[in-house]
Amino acid sequence: MKKTVMNLALMAFAAGLALPLAAQAADEDLQKKIEQLSKEVDLLKGQVKKVDDKSLGKWLTISGDYRFRVDSLRGEVPSYYQYMSPTAMPVLTPGYTAKNDTLMTNRFGLNLKAKATQDVTITSRLLMNKTTGNQTADATNAGFFADRSSILDGTIGHVPSDNTLRVDQVFATWSNIADQPVWFSVGRRPSTGGSPNHVRQNNDRPGNGGVPGLLVDYAFDGMTLGYAPDIEKLPGSYAKVCYGRGFEAGFDSKNSMRDTDMLGVAFVPIDTDPLRIDLQWNRGFNIFDNPNRVSAQLGDIDWFGLGALSTLKKVGPGSLTLFASTGMSITRPNGKHAMMDFGSGMQDTGAGLLVNGSDTTDHTGYSAYMGLRYDLPSGTKLGAEYNYGSKYWMPFDPAADDMWTSKLGTRGNVYEAYIIQELNLKPVSSHLSKTFFKVGYQYYDFVYTGSNNWVGAPVKISDLAASPMNAQMFAPVKSAHDIYATLEVKF
Repeated sequence: MKKTVMNLALMAFAAGLALPLAAQAADEDLQKKIEQLSKEVDLLKGQVKKVDDKSLGKWLTISGDYRFRVDSLRGEVPSYYQYMSPTAMPVLTPGYTAKNDTLMTNRFGLNLKAKATQDVTITSRLLMNKTTGNQTADATNAGFFADRSSILDGTIGHVPSDNTLRVDQVFATWSNIADQPVWFSVGRRPSTGGSPNHVRQNNDRPGNGGVPGLLVDYAFDGMTLGYAPDIEKLPGSYAKVCYGRGFEAGFDSKNSMRDTDMLGVAFVPIDTDPLRIDLQWNRGFNIFDNPNRVSAQLGDIDWFGLGALSTLKKVGPGSLTLFASTGMSITRPNGKHAMMDFGSGMQDTGAGLLVNGSDTTDHTGYSAYMGLRYDLPSGTKLGAEYNYGSKYWMPFDPAADDMWTSKLGTRGNVYEAYIIQELNLKPVSSHLSKTFFKVGYQYYDFVYTGSNNWVGAPVKISDLAASPMNAQMFAPVKSAHDIYATLEVKF
């Protein structure tokens, strides 16, 4: 009995010694499994991250806008001599009232921005602007202004016409070149709706790809090389050189046409909310007579611009945006004249680059543009603008968002006032989404003929009926009114 007890005790002691060893072995096995599982989880996380980095939301941004607009237009045409042809006597035409009580349009834009590779993005904008009840531009092409006489390459989608969704912008941008604040961009440029036009359009301020709206509002094809150094005393400053092509002459031919190109240099010494200043110089080479059927090239044009924009916070209950821009144009005619077919073949009209006949005098024009907008916390925005253009003022603004004609190319005075009311609705598609109504009024007071037209010498409106020598190809307008209202959705 004693021996049996002793044996049982020895066996229990041996088992007690074996238990820690077994437990230790189990712990080591479990630890190995945990480490293996941890590695698999890390690997899975990496794979998920790679998939997530390539998901649509990481490399593609989609946005857009829709606008319904109705305009009530009324203008006064004074008595004037109508130009018939170089061989026919001008005809005295009595004055009359031109009006369109309800012109309705629908505009839709779709923006796509894709990150293709490191530091390289593709930006595009598709645009449609349709006249309600029509598939042409006839409603806005009423024979009054050159910039509305036909749809141009750079105004497609901006001037109302049909329901075709066209490529308004598409360009590639390579940033951070050689690890420096340098970028290069090429394609159909973001050269429409530039500052300070964005204020009345209730758009965000254009980035460093934009152009001064007083000088240029046209969808150019071209390229830009820019530099944006980080200078503490000049926040947001940048400079860039821009090139654009306005007309491709094609292969050499007997008429010896040359390409119409534009070169520009922009310098923005400061770009902040309290203050933005921009300076610009452009030169247009070999300016054509008729954009859709070039038959002659009339000379060159230089443009100079200076602008300032400021947004002041906490001015009373809201914020106040102020801006002022000034521009100068210098036309350099080469003695050639526009050609036109009056039914018996192409004939010399005798009209050159802001000159007539054998005149080759350079002419300088200037313009001033100023305005303000007061934004209230309720989403109400009150705006007022004024611009003036001299006798020989000639910008390149045919894609402007005005129904009569680009107001910034007017030779005379334009007054505008508007009210914007944003709806207090929660954004869904992005934090920038918004819906608003806008009601506005424009009054044009024309002093000289030929606003937004570089062909032929301007004539004072009050002198039109004084002599057949003041004959006009387009019916001149003395004054014009536009009462408009819009519903706009940005997403």
